[in-house]
Amino acid sequence: MEKPKIYTQELGGRDLSIKLTNWADQANGSALVQYGETVILATAVMSAKPREGTNFFPLLVDYQEKFYASGKIKGSRFIKREGRPSDEATLTGRMIDRSLRPRFDSRIRNDIQVVLNVLSYDGKNDPEIPALIAGSIALHISDIPWGGPIGAVKVGKIGKEYILNPTIGEEESSDFLITLAGTKDKINMIEAGAKEVAEEEIVAAFEFGKKYIQKIIQFEEDIAKENALAKKEVPLFEADDALKSEIDSFLENRLQEALFNESKKERASALSSLEEELKTFLSTKESEGAVSKGLAYFEKKADELVHKNILEKERRVDGRKLDELREIACDTGFLPRTHGSGMFMRGNTHALATVTLAPPSAEQIIDEMKEEYKKRFMLHYNFPNFSVGEVAPMRSPGRREIGHGALAEKALSPLIPSKEDFPYTIRVVSEILSSNGSSSMASACAGSLALMDAGVPIKKPVAGIAMGLMTGNSGEYKILTDIQGPEDHHGDMDFKVAGTSTGVTAIQMDVKIDGVSIEILEKTLAQAKKARKEILDAISKNIAEPRDTLSPHAPRILILQINPEKIRDVIGPGGKVINAIIEETGVLSIDIEEDGKVFVAAAADSEDAANKAIVWIKSITREIKIGETFTGKVVKVADFGAFVELTPKHEGLVHVSELSD
Repeated sequence: MEKPKIYTQELGGRDLSIKLTNWADQANGSALVQYGETVILATAVMSAKPREGTNFFPLLVDYQEKFYASGKIKGSRFIKREGRPSDEATLTGRMIDRSLRPRFDSRIRNDIQVVLNVLSYDGKNDPEIPALIAGSIALHISDIPWGGPIGAVKVGKIGKEYILNPTIGEEESSDFLITLAGTKDKINMIEAGAKEVAEEEIVAAFEFGKKYIQKIIQFEEDIAKENALAKKEVPLFEADDALKSEIDSFLENRLQEALFNESKKERASALSSLEEELKTFLSTKESEGAVSKGLAYFEKKADELVHKNILEKERRVDGRKLDELREIACDTGFLPRTHGSGMFMRGNTHALATVTLAPPSAEQIIDEMKEEYKKRFMLHYNFPNFSVGEVAPMRSPGRREIGHGALAEKALSPLIPSKEDFPYTIRVVSEILSSNGSSSMASACAGSLALMDAGVPIKKPVAGIAMGLMTGNSGEYKILTDIQGPEDHHGDMDFKVAGTSTGVTAIQMDVKIDGVSIEILEKTLAQAKKARKEILDAISKNIAEPRDTLSPHAPRILILQINPEKIRDVIGPGGKVINAIIEETGVLSIDIEEDGKVFVAAAADSEDAANKAIVWIKSITREIKIGETFTGKVVKVADFGAFVELTPKHEGLVHVSELSD
């Protein structure tokens, strides 16, 4: 085994160590990155030949968490091998993909795979930052064509102090957590969750993080000077000049006419017809790959037209102004049996959200590499194919659905009341019925409507908006509010931001260019704040605050505090007592926490059952005090007196001297 080359740099009070070993010596590039005692092995591999017949850049990023990394064996009794990645691992993989992808030439057709394996997790240092850095350095020193490196940091804030790469304990106390990736000059990926934080604080966090991103990039570049392989020459998938000229003559002004149409259906129909005509035209050409290369050029021409019209004329495909929202419509309470329902429609994007309330026993148990915990608020996002007019088999949620749902959940989470104030497990489901841009932000809006309709006492509604960007070759740019399909597809940035009237709760950004400046990010946040206020006004016109009462179909939950030492009396041997209470009173469930808090849940029309269970539990846990008077049943008579039942768990002796003749 070769002796590894080890490079170390201090970062946030801990050593960031990059080790170059021959462990994965058949990969094009690999690196072992350690931060604290969290260790990531990154590998990068590229196929020898381009993939035949594909019209996209085939990059695959896999982030793998294994239970052995934290000294655990999977909790399932029957299955001990890790299965599909957890939602959190999926989200981390998506985030790393969004950071690495913009630094590749999209004309590459060779398959490229980056795998991030968590080998050790110390319970303090989140693997996502060392994993991002590991992916970057593995690619940077490999022979795979790549425009890196990138740096990555996480920024938190406790009190007035900004924290670099907060530990797991510090994350819980932080006002926000912002993960940033980027180049020396620009930011190319943002993932943030915040507790209603002002835009000014968010921008200050960007500035704080950027300094350390630059430091990390310099560290990677110094390592690459000594170790990087020469980059391979790979064929780029592109039409030659002659074919481009023929396509330009064929299209003339027809592509512009098809693109710029206020109706999505008419626009889609016109573009589809034009594309089919182009396919027929290209099929007559003898040059190799004429059809697929010609269609790629068709996409590039559409991209150029969208940019040109916005940059030079501020003309959007549907005729709106740059900062203008599409028409918004809201509705609530239209589904008779759900506990809450909300419909949010913004242009052709329509999200239907429902709320289900359940007892604490319905909490989701999450068993992951990092920890096992319970989750009482969840938002699930579904994106059926009919929402974009397509036909395909219905499948379980993919990475996109998991990511969009997690973003909407992150946006709403800071407003969810505590378990003490509202002792319910809460599930929101967003069904996307029609999609034309930013269905995740529509899900956050629909979720707000449904939660208030359900009577969940959220502090205030949340609204979200997707912002876009068009940039020119000379540094000019235009920021777009409420981007729809073509502006997302052909634009340079997708910046989603959600929040309340007070501040930001979630941000997600990815780009197709090398990155954006903090000046652009600051202006985007300001423009998004204006749009968010307009959406919140539209929500408030339908429902201004949570309803005073729960749905008649929602369960009723009563709370009782008992002495923790009495918990065993309520449960009984093998659960005998608690099961008897449930069976005889007819309640749905009884949940007891370690601190002695008891949650009794009953069906909506059976609140009397909950009250009976409460009385029963009180009688079991009642502590007898001197001076109290009881009327009780005599359960046993002896020569020296009588035993009287005071409570189901307590008997008292009345001495014979205290009995009348």
